[in-house]
Amino acid sequence: MPSPADVLRDHPEWYHSIELAPGVVTPGRSPLAFWQEELHALRLPDLVGKTVLDIGAYDGFFSFAAERLGAARVVALDHYAWSADMAAYMRDWRSAKRAGRSIPSPHLTEHWRPAELPGRRPFDAAHKVLNSRVEPVVKDFMAPDVAAIGAFDIVIFLGVLYHLEEPLAAIRRVFELTAPGGLCVIETEAMEIPGSGSRALFEFFPSDELHRDASNWWAPNAAAMRGLCRAAGFSRVEILPQRQSVNAMRRLLKRAKHGLARIPFTGIARRYRMIVHATRAL
Repeated sequence: MPSPADVLRDHPEWYHSIELAPGVVTPGRSPLAFWQEELHALRLPDLVGKTVLDIGAYDGFFSFAAERLGAARVVALDHYAWSADMAAYMRDWRSAKRAGRSIPSPHLTEHWRPAELPGRRPFDAAHKVLNSRVEPVVKDFMAPDVAAIGAFDIVIFLGVLYHLEEPLAAIRRVFELTAPGGLCVIETEAMEIPGSGSRALFEFFPSDELHRDASNWWAPNAAAMRGLCRAAGFSRVEILPQRQSVNAMRRLLKRAKHGLARIPFTGIARRYRMIVHATRAL
C-alpha cells in the first residue's frame, strides 16, 4: 500500500485535488476548497444505498465523494483522460500557452497511449490509499456495449458535454444509462445571449477559442440544454442557478474593485458553468 507521501511524489500532475489523508491533498488544478464547493453546487440527493455512475471520472474526486456519501455502488467511467500521459501533455500545453501557441487535443499527440493508460495512474494511486471500492471502468460511454455496466440511480456527467462533437447523441446515451426514476446531473460550459428570448442556441468553437483547448466544441444556452434533455427522453429538467466559468470569474475579479455582484457582463455572449438536473420518469 503506497503512503500518501509516496503518491504525491510519484504523481506530480493532478486535475482533481483529493484529500488522501488529513492534511495531505493532491496538487489539483484548483484548491480542494474549489472542488468541495463544486460538489456542494451539484445539489446531489441523498446517495445512501444508491448506485452512481461518474462519466469522465478523471482522477476520481466525485467518484470517491459519492462513495464517502454512502452510495452502495460507484462506477468511475473514463477512457479519454486515462489514455493520455496527462503529465507530459500538460507540460507541453503550459509551454505552448506561455508562447501564445496552441497544441492539438491529447489523442492527436505523442502522449496518447491507450494501451498503457498512463492517465489513470493518479486515480489508481488514490484508489489504493483510500482503500476505495469504486469500480474503475475503461470505456467510452458512447461505445455500443457500454449498457453492459447497467443503469444507475444517479449519473454524474460533469465537464464532458462541451468536449463532444454530437451533443444530442451524448445526452441520449446518458439517458440510457440513467435508471427509470433516476437523476442525471450535468455540468457544462454554457452561454446566454441577451435578447435571444426562448430560442435554443449553441455557440460553436471550431478551434481552441474556448480556454485554448481544441477539444472544446459547444456551449448551449439554457433553452438548448432543456431541449437536448427533453429530446433525449428526460421528463423533468431543472437548471440550477447560474454560475460563471472559473476563468471568466478570475478575469472579472482582476478588473473589479467592488466585488463580483457589481461586475456587469460584457460582450455579446455571457459564458458560465451550467448545472442541470435531468430526471427520467419511472
